[in-house]
Amino acid sequence: MIIIPARLASTRFPEKVLADIDGLPMVVATAKAVQSVDDVTVATDDEKVAAVCARHGIKAVMTNPDHQSGTDRINEAAARLGLGESEIVLNVQADEPFIEADVVRKLRELVEKHRHESRTMICSLYKSVTKEAAADPNLVKVVTDESGYALYFSRSAIPFDRDGGFDSYKGHLGLYGFTRKMLERFCALPPSPLEATEKLEQLRALSHGYAIAMAEVQTKSFGIDTPEDLQKALKRV
Repeated sequence: MIIIPARLASTRFPEKVLADIDGLPMVVATAKAVQSVDDVTVATDDEKVAAVCARHGIKAVMTNPDHQSGTDRINEAAARLGLGESEIVLNVQADEPFIEADVVRKLRELVEKHRHESRTMICSLYKSVTKEAAADPNLVKVVTDESGYALYFSRSAIPFDRDGGFDSYKGHLGLYGFTRKMLERFCALPPSPLEATEKLEQLRALSHGYAIAMAEVQTKSFGIDTPEDLQKALKRV
């Protein structure tokens, strides 16, 4: 099951999940981009989003408007949908309308690989980015160990290039994969200071000693955080 969290409020880009993407609301464009991979449901906090989804034949469920993260929102949606603890749940952000279906399939495969590891709580993806792109705080970076597990995520350019010449930065994609059991365990954890500082919910898992399995993908997609991001994206497609 693919669940797309779609909160209507957005500080930097009001109602961005309804922004026009080649004639479709952004959340609908995202849902249609991935619906060949698995069943799709939008988890929203606003009847306006639910109504838009309904007009385009996309299933939506209402969730509590007070959730602090998209993952907490999809956890409620998974419960409302009655998903079993072994079912795979893929969290695809509503602001990824250009995400390729093959990338989401790669995430599903990664969950299948790690689903029985008690220490692994989340599966996610990254792409190679340039040093210039890594300087953008809106693009989250990740460093991984030799086995492909995340060491840390940051809005800063990591690792710090002390001597110069480093150009192997990894840009994190806003997609997360779980089993329903992993998802419940994550949402039962208390928020961490690192999560609050960087405003990155995945740091909650690392702060509590759990692992995040990562895989590299090739993609031209990127999350849309501002109206300027949207204009750049539309020029590229």
